[in-house]
Amino acid sequence: MSRKALLLLPGLLACLSWPAAAGIVCCDVNGQRVCGDPPPPQCDARPKTVYGKGGVARPVEAPPTAEQRAAREAETALRKTKERKAIEQARRDRALLDSYTNEREIDAARDRAIADVERNAEQAQNRLENALTRKEKLDQERELHQKKPLPAHLVKQIEANDTEIAAQQKALKQKEADIAALGERYAADKQRYLQLRGQAARK
Repeated sequence: MSRKALLLLPGLLACLSWPAAAGIVCCDVNGQRVCGDPPPPQCDARPKTVYGKGGVARPVEAPPTAEQRAAREAETALRKTKERKAIEQARRDRALLDSYTNEREIDAARDRAIADVERNAEQAQNRLENALTRKEKLDQERELHQKKPLPAHLVKQIEANDTEIAAQQKALKQKEADIAALGERYAADKQRYLQLRGQAARK
């Protein structure tokens, strides 16, 4: 054996003896190998190798940075959101297929739902017309008191009637929006139903 090999042999034997001890941690710091038990502080934020009993080496990744943790948390949250949406979509698909046997039943259900809203809208329209009629009478009474303060009871009647008019006008606008929303919802249900039936037919 050469003189150079003899000089390197003690260090080599020392390195080989480390794995026999439990928990020796090694990492690279600026291109140099650093090892120790307990782990050297320089290895805390670096990828490292942990040597257990029998010389078994176990690689350990560096702890994630704050940015990496935030990215992983965002990715996990996004994945969970997608999973919840997929579960909800599957539930709605089952309900859709269980509720109808053909697309004509969807149209009939839409018509019934819209008819219910239209009946409520008709009631709101009647209440609005009654309030507008009362407004005409109250305006006539108001004109009789042009040169003197309005009686308290008349002021209250006018305010209450104005509130009723505003409420019924708002209700009618909401009914219009509800009818439009129902049309869109049942159109989407019908399209999805036909897609699901088509997929089932191809299987």
